[in-house]
Amino acid sequence: MSEPNPTPEAGPPTFIYGATRDWPGYFEAVAGKPPRETLTEALDRFGDEAPADAIDLGCGEGRDTQELLDRGWNVLSIDGSQVGIDKLLTRPGLRGHPNLTTRVSVFEELGDLPSVKLLNASFSIPFCNPAHFDRFWKTITDAIEPGGRFSGQLFGDRDSWASIPDRSHQTRDEAKALFDGFDLEMFDEEDRDKQDYQGTEKRWHVFHIVARKHG
Repeated sequence: MSEPNPTPEAGPPTFIYGATRDWPGYFEAVAGKPPRETLTEALDRFGDEAPADAIDLGCGEGRDTQELLDRGWNVLSIDGSQVGIDKLLTRPGLRGHPNLTTRVSVFEELGDLPSVKLLNASFSIPFCNPAHFDRFWKTITDAIEPGGRFSGQLFGDRDSWASIPDRSHQTRDEAKALFDGFDLEMFDEEDRDKQDYQGTEKRWHVFHIVARKHG
């Protein structure tokens, strides 16, 4: 697959890349964006605790992995796209970084995960096929240590992508129920039409979440 021209007026709307799983195009479109606010919120909530082990699940081109490493965390970065991992490793200082490990794995085949203090999954979890979601969710939540945190997003049932068969979406109540055994420190529901980076509107129904696992 050839990569689209990264100039906004030359390529399709950014959300189209996600709808069609055109990850090379998506990585080009979002290059240079800052870390997600859910990640920085979770990191700030650790306060004076020493950096520990983290997983960046669906790391893509590395915007969140970079922030974790810059703050001194040990990071296992996982993505289903080798292109994403390759782009992550082009970031200055990341190739050969002593605190970084990478893995290529689609969510449906995700194996055992190490125990971590933080599991970050920015806009990635909905791309797990619903037929595998329950096992996938147990795998990632079991990896979080007591007192550790989850940061990331779930997509709601009113999102434009909810009708795509291979996506996992939840109602508000279903999303909250997934965090039984956690304290929800942030649960912001976004339900509106919003333009993507290239000015095209999409219905976004997203839950922005930070949750602390019971100790």
